[in-house]
Amino acid sequence: MKAKWWKVLGLAGVVGVAATGVVVARAERRRRAYTPEEIRAKLQQRHAVAQSGTSRGSRTSDT
Repeated sequence: MKAKWWKVLGLAGVVGVAATGVVVARAERRRRAYTPEEIRAKLQQRHAVAQSGTSRGSRTSDT
């Protein structure tokens, strides 16, 4: 009876690893879909927001 549980647990582990691989591959595909110009524009926009101090979570000290 114990051997059956180990087989089920092993199969669940294999399925989990396969599912994780699918998620990683999908994210990689999405990341590679951007053109270099799009990436450059996004980085420049993020830099401008960071320099202006208007990004979420930024704190200004008035004290």
